[in-house]
Amino acid sequence: MKHYSTFAIEQFGRHIHGDVEAFNWLINNDYRELIAVIDAIRDDKKAFNFLIDGKHMELAAFVNTIWDDFKAFKFLINAKAFDWAACANVVNGDEKAEAALKAAGKGHFVALAKAILGRIHEDGDRATTPWGIMKNLFDFKKKFD
Repeated sequence: MKHYSTFAIEQFGRHIHGDVEAFNWLINNDYRELIAVIDAIRDDKKAFNFLIDGKHMELAAFVNTIWDDFKAFKFLINAKAFDWAACANVVNGDEKAEAALKAAGKGHFVALAKAILGRIHEDGDRATTPWGIMKNLFDFKKKFD
């Protein structure tokens, strides 16, 4: 598994919040897989396949753990990717995981989880606006064309 520095995780969180400089930093420093993670969380199949094809299995499991896949969580634990497992649990509202990350000096993973959670909520809110409903209807229609 590739090691991600605190700074790389912080840049990833900033990217999720829409920071263009953070996005550019991730691209320029060869962290495209982190960019793919947020897209995969948002149900982009190509992004998820990018993670699998690039053998970023822990990140793919992280995505699935966020969506309540217990086998993916178990994979993270077996791979000793505890920070990613705890981060996914924070996204899912586990206060003990948040406290454990903070106690271990891994607050950057807590901040990442909150950025991801914010994006998930933002996407959900966007889907309930009149424009979001129309967009979803057109996307739904495309799947059956």
